[in-house]
Formats: sequence, C-alpha cells, structure tokens
Amino acid sequence: MNVKPLGDRVVIKNIEAGETTKSGILLAGSAKEKPQMAEVLAVGPGGNVDGKDIVMHVKPGEKVIYSKYAGTEVKVDEQELIIVRQSDILAVVE
Repeated sequence: MNVKPLGDRVVIKNIEAGETTKSGILLAGSAKEKPQMAEVLAVGPGGNVDGKDIVMHVKPGEKVIYSKYAGTEVKVDEQELIIVRQSDILAVVE
C-alpha cells in the first residue's frame, strides 16, 4: 500500500534510537524517550492550504527533526508511520 499525503502534509518514519545510553546502560522499553528524528517517506504537493500559499521544503529521503507531540500515528502494512504538517518539522539533518 502506498500513502500519498495531501496539502502540506508529510509522511515520516521514526529512526530508531539506540537501546543503550552512552555509558552502556541498557534502557527498558518504557524508559526510552520517543524519538524526534525521522526519515521523510512522502511529501504532499503544498499549494494553497487554508488560504496561504505553501511551498514544500522537504523531500523524500531526507532526515528531519520534528516536534515531540506532532502528527498522527498510523500503521500501514505493519509499518508505523507518522503524518505531520510541514510546519511541525523543525529542521533537516544533513
């Protein structure tokens, strides 16, 4: 199944954080913080959204940092995805 976002929406997939701290302490599943870095899988067309012209600044394949509580989590073909607005993306990681 293919997910195609509309308007200024972006489909992202979390990049899994390590399960140990820098000092080597193993973290339990409940102790891990929700990752805020993700890979862009699909980008909407932008255009006129809510009366404003939106130009999309991210592209599929880029790694981004997004707001901690942003987006809607969905499960597609056993894959956990998040759909966010472009304005919820804080930075592109190069």
